[in-house]
Amino acid sequence: MTAFARTDTSLFGQWWWTVDRWTVFALATVIGVGAVMLLAASPPVAERIGLDPLHFVRRQIMLLPVAIAVIFMVSLQPPRMIRRIALAVFAVAVVMLALTFVIGAEIKGARRWISLPGMSLQPSEFVKPAFAVLTAWLLAQGRARAGFPGGLIAVVLFALIVGMLVKQPDLGMAVIVGAVWFVQVFLAGLPLFWVALLGVGAVGGLFGAYRLLPHVASRIDRFLDPSTGDSYQIDRSIEAFANGGVFGRGPGEGTVKNWLPDAHADFVFAVAGEELGLLACLFIVALFSVIVLRSVLRLMSEQSLFVMLAAAGLVTQFGLQALINMASSLHLMPTKGMTLPFISYGGSSMLALALGAGMLLALTRRRFGGTEP
Repeated sequence: MTAFARTDTSLFGQWWWTVDRWTVFALATVIGVGAVMLLAASPPVAERIGLDPLHFVRRQIMLLPVAIAVIFMVSLQPPRMIRRIALAVFAVAVVMLALTFVIGAEIKGARRWISLPGMSLQPSEFVKPAFAVLTAWLLAQGRARAGFPGGLIAVVLFALIVGMLVKQPDLGMAVIVGAVWFVQVFLAGLPLFWVALLGVGAVGGLFGAYRLLPHVASRIDRFLDPSTGDSYQIDRSIEAFANGGVFGRGPGEGTVKNWLPDAHADFVFAVAGEELGLLACLFIVALFSVIVLRSVLRLMSEQSLFVMLAAAGLVTQFGLQALINMASSLHLMPTKGMTLPFISYGGSSMLALALGAGMLLALTRRRFGGTEP
């Protein structure tokens, strides 16, 4: 029995009866699973690098209330305010993304982070959700206002963002941004000729990255033939899933986290596989599926082109990021440093995902008459 009547006119009451509660419950459960996995996976990693065992736990837990508050506050906003938030975040994030080439900290050969007091910020994480909403607005305005070059502006901004991401280099992030952008322009009614042309361009871009970027070639070669290079992390990941079996060894009983450098981040799904087992991993997959499918169902009757494109972009981004992380851990695709949403450790990732989740909840809320306020 819910604590709020349908006639409740309070701010929270109106939110409760208009938001998709299945998505809210799934998000809350994913965040809860993330807290458990952080406690399980991060202490051995912290000890290995000479830090206090609870170092990563404390840092993430401090940001967790902020992330939850961001989700709730943003989800209260109407579509018009979501556009304004996205524009502001995009403007700041793009400037900071450009600054990574000047003052960015170089980690493992890439300049993706800016060091701030107490934390490192990855601007590209915030560009993703903001750019998806901004692209949706540009495409919608291009259809609604004759002479407005929304499509052209979207293309120019896309080229700018992808160019900076490749230069960092962060090909995985560029692929996600590109995939989301392609979905949005396709849903906006892009002619099939241009769809085919963009598809050919994407394949050509990946081939060019393989030929020109040594780290990309190395990862693809190791995926196709593990004997061509170091496959230590993926070998330990597969070993973890095999050790876990159907029911897992039990929370805290896994051993892979003692050896995997990124057990708390990129390979947290492997830790879940060893300690919680196959059934728990399938449950995690089901949670992400609920979020994606419920959002898509909400959009089936959407009348606003902007809302439909923005929410479709955000849910594609969320689902694709989860898919890449889990597929990499299972050696179904080349490894990529991509966090598992709300489960992997990462302050920038969690806050950016909270922003995107809040926007998605706001855009998929029921609005009387199906119109955009």
